[in-house]
Formats: sequence, structure tokens, C-alpha cells
Amino acid sequence: MHTKTIAELAKGLRAKEFSSLELTQHYLDRIKQAEILNSFVTVTEQQAIATAKKADEQLASGEGGVLTGIPLAQKDIFCTQDVKTSCGSKMLDNFISPYNATVIEKFNQAGAVMLGKLNMDEFAMGSSNETSFYGPVKNPWDTGTVPGGSSGGSASAVAARLAAGATGTDTGGSIRQPAAFCGITGLKPTYGRVSRYGMIAFASSLDQAGPMTQTVEDAAIMLQTMAGFDVKDSTSVDLPVPDYRAELNNNISGLKIGVIKEFFAEGLDSECAATVETALDEYRKLGAEIKEISMPNLKLSIPVYYVIAPAECSANLSRFDGVRFGYRCENPEDLNDLYIRSRGEGLGAEVKRRILIGTYALSAGYYDAYYIKAQKVRRLISEDFKKAFAEVDVIMGPVTPSTAFGLGEKTGDPIAMYLSDMYTIAVNLAGLPAISVPAGFAGNKPVGLQIIGDYFAESRVLNAAHQYQLVTDWHRRLPEQFA
Repeated sequence: MHTKTIAELAKGLRAKEFSSLELTQHYLDRIKQAEILNSFVTVTEQQAIATAKKADEQLASGEGGVLTGIPLAQKDIFCTQDVKTSCGSKMLDNFISPYNATVIEKFNQAGAVMLGKLNMDEFAMGSSNETSFYGPVKNPWDTGTVPGGSSGGSASAVAARLAAGATGTDTGGSIRQPAAFCGITGLKPTYGRVSRYGMIAFASSLDQAGPMTQTVEDAAIMLQTMAGFDVKDSTSVDLPVPDYRAELNNNISGLKIGVIKEFFAEGLDSECAATVETALDEYRKLGAEIKEISMPNLKLSIPVYYVIAPAECSANLSRFDGVRFGYRCENPEDLNDLYIRSRGEGLGAEVKRRILIGTYALSAGYYDAYYIKAQKVRRLISEDFKKAFAEVDVIMGPVTPSTAFGLGEKTGDPIAMYLSDMYTIAVNLAGLPAISVPAGFAGNKPVGLQIIGDYFAESRVLNAAHQYQLVTDWHRRLPEQFA
């Protein structure tokens, strides 16, 4: 059953080929057998079984939607009522959320079964899922390599078929990069398309939730549930949500594809480049037009991001002070000691590094020199995309400069780690939608193809990606150990 997609499982449930309870138990058993991956922080077995039984009753009476009874898993960044929500940090290891994030609430209303909460880089800060308080997640294709981050637990779980689908969040590539490393489909929607209410904030102007699945069709199904305006989120955009599955089968003959020449410059692994080129050839066969474009400001994305994101994180994480909730040091001498030791003991090295960078960039005398200048360059990057989309329908290229690297390989060099997001960060700075789809292998490790769209053009991105999956089978490949 685990080899079936969400769409296939939904069809099977309605045809009574199996029950949601049987399906849920099957996934729970697989989770127990795959503990080596460390994908889950919390497995909500009793809750999942209870939800599955309720889903079976709904389906028996002819009610329910496409996600009713489908076992999914949630990144541990979404507040989940009466379940630990840790954000991969010691700081929140004892935090039981009193409410549901909007995304969680929507999946509950859709009748989806929650298998548990997935491991992640601490407070979503990392590109390898090695900064988690609960230890590193492993890539099911090669357990000696990283799954990517920060949504590494989500990518690992879906790749090993421990869940039919999962949620992730993307601040600088944290859905697309792990999706590429683990050979699955990962969609980052337009900023504001999915509510951020109840999603623990890292960088408020960049964070966006999205689905991580086997196929593009499954991503469309999950996005249909996740998307929509939310009065509880001031960054949520009040626009109607289209039927994402309706346009998946549109003919893409004549589709204008832009290929950014700067993405194929120094830094891109030759095998990854060749794999992406082969994927572009498939689009030529489908009748698409390929055009080289130049976006000269994209090279500034990483320095801009690593001023803006830490600045916002330093503000957002100031609430974790040991006073109201979360970790508190033992026997503080006074309030100052409470703050210093609670934060010092409760936060990890990468989180502290980014808080320090962000606090410095926002400090008197440096605010104009760093933060304001970074925001101005961010505008230039957005303008580059605006000019590009005046000429092309979508933009394609690599997701990552290499395949998954070894565990511990880059932990001692933060700059090298940051560079693994060099092709994804600009999309977040501009707030655009983008997807990573499996495009082949380099040295037996998955390679992803990135497809970027204009604002709220998720349907077009999904259509282009789905048409590619109809003529390839990379998304159907499973790691041998977890087949």
C-alpha cells in the first residue's frame, strides 16, 4: 500500500480495497521499522488510529473528501493541540501546544490522519537537518548522507514511504532542497497563499508552508486543502483558491521556459547540470520553447538572505526567554540570569549564530548599512524576476549545486552549508512559487529540477511539473532498503 500515491490511496479507500485503519496501521508499522532514519520526533499512534476509525465511518456513509482517511505527517513547526510541538529545539522540548495551527486545522477538517510530528533543523535553521536537538535525520537513499533541511524529516519520511505525504516549510529552500536530496516532490507556494498562523516563525517575510509528496498530483491535492485566506494571519492574501488538479493535464506545447544562465556557472556539479539538461530536453520533446535569460542580481541572494533572515529571527526568537513557556534554567539567581542561562542552555549553536548576526545587523549604526541595504537589493532581485516573467511563462534550473552530502561533512563550515541553498533563496526573497521534482540520479543519488512561477501561478507550475512526470518515472523510484 505504501507505494501508492495519495490519489491512488483515496481511490482505493472509496473502492473498499482497504480501510483507513488498515492503511494507518501499515504506515505506523513502517515507521517503527525505519527508526534508523530518525524522521519522527513524535508518533501519535493512538490519535491516528482513532482518526482512521472515524474516517472509515465517514467513507462508509459516502461522506468525506479526497484526503479523508489518508495518513499524513506534519513538520514539527506547526502547533498541534495537545501534542508536543518542539521545532527541533531543546527550548520547546516540553511545549504541548494548546491550539492548532491553521494548516493542522485544515487537514483535520479534511479528515486526514496525522501519523506524528517530523524532525527538523532547530527552529528551521539549517540545510542538512543536523541542527535538531533530537539528532540528525538520515537520507533513505544513503543513510550516510543528509536529507537536506530544514524539512529533512518530512523529505526522509515521504521518500521512505513512512507517510503518504507531509508538510514542510520553506524560508530559503527548506522544502525544495530536501525534496531534491531525497528524490520527492516539494512545492513552495507564493508567499501569503498558505496561512502562517500557528507556524512557529523563523523569518516572517520569508517563511511559507507547502506540501511534500511522491507526485505533483499529490502536491496539488494537499495544496488544495492548505491554501486560502486566514483572518488570523496578517500576511495571508485574500484571493480565491483555484482548482489545482483541474489544470494539471493542460497541453504545454508552446510553453516558454526561461533558463537562468547564472545558475549554470561555477559551483554547479557537472553531473547535476547534465541531469537538469536532460530534463529540459524532455520539455523540448513536449513542445516547450527554451530560452536563456540573465538575472544578474541573483548572485547577491545569499548575502542578502543572511542579513534579512537572521535579523527577523533575532526578533522572532526573543520570545523564548524561559518566562512564559518552554525551557527554563534551574535555580536562576535573578531575572537576568534566567534570561541568559535559559537561552544559553535551550538554544543550539546555529540558532545562536543567526541571532547574533541578526542583532548586529539591526543595531544602531549598522541598521542602514546592512538591513536597509539588503532590503533594497531584495527589491532588485524581485525586479529581475518581474522582467523575466515578461518574457517567459516559467523558469527552470537546478535545485541544489550537488547531490546530498555526507553527515558531518559541512557542519564545521557554516558558509559551505549556506551555499547549498544558492539556487533556492532568491525565490523566497521575491515571494514566488517554486517546485522541486525528481529529475534523475547522479552517482546513485537523486537530483531535482526546479520550476519557478510568477506570483500565484501555482497552477502553471504544477501543470508544467505534472507533464514532466507523465513522461518520466523518477518520482516512482524508491530507496531499495525501504521498498
